[in-house]
Amino acid sequence: MFNVLRCLTFGMLFSIAKTNTAQQVYQTLPAVVIDYKVNIDAGKEDCYFQYVSAGATFYVNFQVVRGGDGKAGFVVRSPQGLLVHPYQWISNSDYQETAENAGYYCICIDNQFSKFASRLVNLYITVVRYDEWDKYARELEELNLSVENFTSVITNVERNINKMLQTQNWSRSKEARDLNLLLDNNFHVQTWSIAQITVIMVTTTIQVYFVRKLFEVKPSRYSRARI
Repeated sequence: MFNVLRCLTFGMLFSIAKTNTAQQVYQTLPAVVIDYKVNIDAGKEDCYFQYVSAGATFYVNFQVVRGGDGKAGFVVRSPQGLLVHPYQWISNSDYQETAENAGYYCICIDNQFSKFASRLVNLYITVVRYDEWDKYARELEELNLSVENFTSVITNVERNINKMLQTQNWSRSKEARDLNLLLDNNFHVQTWSIAQITVIMVTTTIQVYFVRKLFEVKPSRYSRARI
C-alpha cells in the first residue's frame, strides 16, 4: 500500500532543497499545467510531487490508458501528509481543492497488485492562482483605469479556459483508452482465430489419415500362395 512516510520524507526534502529562485518562480506564475503519460511497471508504485502556493487551486486528473484490467491505485496527500484523496483501485479519478498552505502535494500511483502487467497512465495537473488577476486589476487602478468589468470578464474567461482544458484532457484520455482497448481486443480475436484454424486443420488431417487407414486392404500370405 502507499507509504505515508515516503510522501512526508520526500515532501520535506523538496521543501528544504528548493532554491529561492525556484520558489519565486512558482509564486509568480499565474498557472502551471502539466500533462504527460507515465508507465508504471508491475509490482511498482510511483509518486510525484507538485508545489502549490497558498491560495492556489490545485487540480489533478488520473486516467489508466492501457494495461491489465485498466485500473490502478490512486491517492493524493496534502503537504501536511493528510490523505485528501483516499486510496482507490480505479480506472480514472480527479481531485481539486484550494490550498490553504504552500507546499508539495504528493500524488502516488500504485501497481503493486499486478505481478505481470504494467500500466500506462495519463496524469494531468494544474495549479492556478486566480488572485493574480486581482493583482493585475490593482495595478491598472493605480493608473486610474476603471476596469472592474474587464477584469471580471477576464477572470471568468480564465476559469472557463481552465475547465475546458480539463475537459479536453479527460476526452483525450478516454479516446486513448478506447483505442488501446480496441487494439487489444483485435489482437486477441486474431490470435484465437488463427489458433482455432490451426487446430481444425490439424484435426482434419489426422481424421483423413485414420479414415484412409481403415479402408486400406493389405494382401494376405494365403492369397499369394494360391496364386
